[in-house]
Amino acid sequence: MTLVLFGTCLVCSAILGVVNEVTREPIAAAAAAEARAAIAEVLPEGGEISEAKTAEIEGVNYEYYEEYGGGQTVGYAVKSSTAGFGGTLSLMVGVLPDGTIFNTKVLSHSETPGLGAKCTSDKKFIGQWYGFSKDGNLSVRKDGGDVDAITASTITSRAYTLAVAQARKLVKTLDPDATTGASLIKNKEN
Repeated sequence: MTLVLFGTCLVCSAILGVVNEVTREPIAAAAAAEARAAIAEVLPEGGEISEAKTAEIEGVNYEYYEEYGGGQTVGYAVKSSTAGFGGTLSLMVGVLPDGTIFNTKVLSHSETPGLGAKCTSDKKFIGQWYGFSKDGNLSVRKDGGDVDAITASTITSRAYTLAVAQARKLVKTLDPDATTGASLIKNKEN
């Protein structure tokens, strides 16, 4: 009986190992394509995107990408995650060098369907992030800020806002003297 159990485990392990090797590259390619699509959605069009870079703030590592155009950095795409109501909420946040939020995109979430999950579909909530002012207070109105929360989903709205605030904070440490950015918002609207 021991030999049969050992043989079964050995065969199953071998099959899992082969499947892992066969699917590793396609999964990595799909993840890279998904990241590139999210970056394209949160940054101005037309620039050249850097490879992934990392930075640490307050003990947390962030992955980010820079967009270059005209010999200068025109934007940053920052992958930022926080704890939402149902689990981790991961965003790609486009931040211009002056701190203006260009746009946001939810990468993954575990929020309640019909409530917190509206962070991916509530047009009013999503729309307020496009061109969010560099001087805007990144907290929900209930907490004295400038962000309109999703109805009945304050925890998710706070988590989303925190992820955006973390991305902006990272960009300010990367490019503390930047002043450009507002013109890029106007150009995309046209």
